[in-house]
Amino acid sequence: MNYILFDGDARNKLLPFTFTRPVADIRVGILTIREKWELLLESTTTTVTEAYLSEKWPMVELEQNVMINGAYFPSESLLQQIENLKANQVIVHQDTYVAFLTAEDEEIDLESFDTIEVEEEPLFIENTWDIFSKNGDAIERDFYWLTKDRESAEIPDSVFCVNKERIFVEEGARLTIASLNASSGPIYIGKDSEVMEACTVRGPFALCEHSTLKMGAKIYGPTTVGPHSKVGGEVNNSVIFGYSNKGHDGFLGNAVLGEWCNLGADTNNSNLKNNYAEVRLWSYETEGFARTGLQFCGLMMGDHSKCGINTMFNTGTVVGVSSNIFGAGFPRNFVPSFSWGGSSGTTTYKTNKAFEVAEKVMERRNISFSDQDKAILEHVFEETSKFRRG
Repeated sequence: MNYILFDGDARNKLLPFTFTRPVADIRVGILTIREKWELLLESTTTTVTEAYLSEKWPMVELEQNVMINGAYFPSESLLQQIENLKANQVIVHQDTYVAFLTAEDEEIDLESFDTIEVEEEPLFIENTWDIFSKNGDAIERDFYWLTKDRESAEIPDSVFCVNKERIFVEEGARLTIASLNASSGPIYIGKDSEVMEACTVRGPFALCEHSTLKMGAKIYGPTTVGPHSKVGGEVNNSVIFGYSNKGHDGFLGNAVLGEWCNLGADTNNSNLKNNYAEVRLWSYETEGFARTGLQFCGLMMGDHSKCGINTMFNTGTVVGVSSNIFGAGFPRNFVPSFSWGGSSGTTTYKTNKAFEVAEKVMERRNISFSDQDKAILEHVFEETSKFRRG
């Protein structure tokens, strides 16, 4: 069977992260949603997404296809329901289509299909803040599937462990004089990653492959550090997709960073309002500030965005794609994509300058800034122009 992940209705609510990727390529837990499905299905997947993303993430359609909503996480129960799907049936959760069968080039009308409710409450993301607020449950699930029937690499005697049976270290990982406490959730240390001296970690926590916790880092779960990232200072309940750095002291809490981001030394974000009120967060779907229902909510930063030293982000700040923030004071709690500046105002970050930086940053990780990447960012630049003032 051929499996295709589609973006679904959540796509616009998950901006700015879905400006530069399909919904299924968001990382929550240890793995991206796509990686979760491919692990459990034991199959590759392709994607139905926005037209400007489809060259990088094409759809491959065969004679028979299973369409799966990319905002939903796999489970044994949901997999069983998908295996039992028949023609003209659709699995639904509340009013959302989760999975259905289709033939190549077939025109379908899902409203005419027989509906099958999911058998158990699924795990899924619908809003940007779900990425960190559901990260603990996602780490638990991924940890189970990734470590099932496997043995951890040996943990050095210099590492202090609590609930050691819930700590899994992949081959090639390096740990020295650290503290790992898995009493509140599992801890996963990825392949060829490094936990430097004096790091203190409280699970649930995932350090993905080729990533580094720098000396003295303090990590409160549920937190994920995606692949090829470097993290120092204090981090609480945050998700870093990958290829991003928070390499110095400073606080990051209840936050999500996309790929190719960099936080300057002593960058801090507030995750709680002074009056303890509910946090409102910028919504691209309504082009206004949405109620989150959360008391704790920090920074949402899209791909390729960066900030200078001593940057201060207020509670519930959304930074778009490829912005460069610097200077004293708090920037606005919505910084549009391709913005250059800070609290005193911003101008447009020209694409030729932004692309120069992206090329240099990606080259350092031996990854080329491709024509596809450039075309995606050019589209984002045009699509978000209405939000920029100068």
